[in-house]
Amino acid sequence: MPVPRAVAALAIPTIISQVVTMIYNLADTFFVGQIGNPYMVAAVSLVSPWFNLLTALGNLFGLGGGSLISRMLGRNNHGDIKNVSAFSVWGGGVVTIVFSLLTFLFREPLLSFLGASPDTYDYAESYLLWIVVLGGLPTMLSLTLGHLLRSEGHARQASIGMMFGGILNVVLDPVLIFGFHLDVAGAAVATAFSNLASVLFFVLMYVRLGNHTAVSLSPKHFTLRFLRPVFSVGLASALATTLGNASNMVIIKLSAGYGDIPVAAYGIVKRIDQFPLNVSMGLCQGFMPLVGYNYASGNYKRMRSVSFFSWKTALIMSACFVACFAVFAPQIMHLFIPEQQTSTLGAGFLRIACLAVPLTSVNFLISYTLQAMGKGTQSAVLTFSRQGLLNIPLLILMNMTVGLYGMIWTQLLVEVIMLPVSFGMYMHTWRGLKQPQARSRE
Repeated sequence: MPVPRAVAALAIPTIISQVVTMIYNLADTFFVGQIGNPYMVAAVSLVSPWFNLLTALGNLFGLGGGSLISRMLGRNNHGDIKNVSAFSVWGGGVVTIVFSLLTFLFREPLLSFLGASPDTYDYAESYLLWIVVLGGLPTMLSLTLGHLLRSEGHARQASIGMMFGGILNVVLDPVLIFGFHLDVAGAAVATAFSNLASVLFFVLMYVRLGNHTAVSLSPKHFTLRFLRPVFSVGLASALATTLGNASNMVIIKLSAGYGDIPVAAYGIVKRIDQFPLNVSMGLCQGFMPLVGYNYASGNYKRMRSVSFFSWKTALIMSACFVACFAVFAPQIMHLFIPEQQTSTLGAGFLRIACLAVPLTSVNFLISYTLQAMGKGTQSAVLTFSRQGLLNIPLLILMNMTVGLYGMIWTQLLVEVIMLPVSFGMYMHTWRGLKQPQARSRE
């Protein structure tokens, strides 16, 4: 199949599922914002980076296991896939339960660390208990099961499962927030229940696939034998998500020094800004099995064609989003929260933040290409350099020297610095590959 068609066949379903997932992530902020209380929006913004650490766990076990499964399929090694998938599901489940339990036990110092004020504390605690403590396990499992389905090429089924949960959340949000007057807690309950519904859908899908899948959900196949190869790739994705959320925690904490209104404004902007990045993430998840399969089978020329085509596609799509956000920033912000002060401040934030999106997308895709090749160390180095060495120190420095708006410009500065570094790492890795001519046909 020609490269554009092959990428489209795998990526379009995952992009659609990511868009739906993003819509239901936006739904919490949107419907809570319709209440017109900026303190409730600020509470959701405060907790969101901690909730997103569940995505890091899903990537650690799901993307790590999925990448390994794709490479096993490329080598025609079907025997160990049951062990890899069982480790990803049950190992990830146990770690998530521990994470949720620790969140509950240390919720008071955690919320204080995240920047909760007397006006936002009760709302933030309620949201945290429902969405992380009680909803943590289904959130992580839905992500992991989706990644495992995708690793075998079942992109459509994985996307349907994610869309099912997303649509259910959008329906439940207004019912629980306004119909049952649960406010912030209603948004969290809707998300937790929707992710549980996605898990049930995926389990039924695996039962239905039967012999058409090598993946096993049975605990009898659990083994720690594949911990290292799963984590060697999954750790890079988990590190990217963790450090990204650490950066968000830092900027929200620093924004809290300017009051709750900037926290609410930035929280909304971050959700909107994530929309084009989620489209790129869908492209990443779609092309990773294709890259991993061709890498494992030695077809490096086709692997590079897939990577370059995906990078160019992400750049074009991101540029379209930037143009939209730049022109319609005030209207978009007012749609999310009618309160004038928050929406006006957020419009200025959005016009700055969106400028980094195209470069962020390409940096993401280069890192995920390396992960798909099993080059977890190189991907982790890029991620740590981008988020740990650059982003967090620059956030603090820009806040000290420029102020509130300086923090919003930081992401663009980071991506400009990292783009040549990321591309250089990929080219160095590419030149290090042996090029088997007989197997490098398109």
